[in-house]
Amino acid sequence: MSTLKNRGKEGRDDILFGTPKVQERLKEAVTDMQYLLSRGYAQKSSLQLVGNKHRLNTRQQQAVQGMSASTEQVEQRRSTCISMNELKGKEVIVDGFNLIIILESTLSKGYVFKGLDDCYRDLSSVYGTYKRVQQTEEALLLVGSILKEAEVENVLWVFDKPVSNSGRLKNILGELATKENYNWDVILENNPDKYLAESEAVVITSDAWILDRANAWCNLVQYVIENLIEDANIIESY
Repeated sequence: MSTLKNRGKEGRDDILFGTPKVQERLKEAVTDMQYLLSRGYAQKSSLQLVGNKHRLNTRQQQAVQGMSASTEQVEQRRSTCISMNELKGKEVIVDGFNLIIILESTLSKGYVFKGLDDCYRDLSSVYGTYKRVQQTEEALLLVGSILKEAEVENVLWVFDKPVSNSGRLKNILGELATKENYNWDVILENNPDKYLAESEAVVITSDAWILDRANAWCNLVQYVIENLIEDANIIESY
């Protein structure tokens, strides 16, 4: 019997996110956030204003923050996004923890939040230590099959070196790549966000900071969640 856990819902998440009334309130909050961000207001103060107005707790505010972006950010991100059909023959670089954790959360039936930029984000965090869950291998196999089908030139996974167990995860990916004949390389970086943002390859991430700086990125998570995962708990931003 497996001792691995899920990366799913927290105790009150169905109350915080699961009703139409709450979901409508979150959409209104995201609209207000976009209005403020688009006019140059700082994210922290904007979130505080919006959170107070819509009576959102900390976890709900975290979700709203993940779904929000200024109009300029949304337009810029869409201009550098390339489709799955355009990946053939290209080099791809993957924001490892970002991709794996959002897919683990989705497969675990945790709530995931579709932002104004069409990127999906969740409320999980590694907090300095990554722990494998029941859905880890399933998430990796989904990514592997998609990128193989897309006929990418090669795939470089990048993980945060300071995060505990990143070396163990690197070994898991290496073994899976050998078994499934995936063209994967895996590296550990002290500053992965900067490394990803400066790469010439197509970045796979939903990290806002990286998206605002990357030359090109692909919304692979959106494709997987909307086409390959049934009954995902999706909260829309618009």
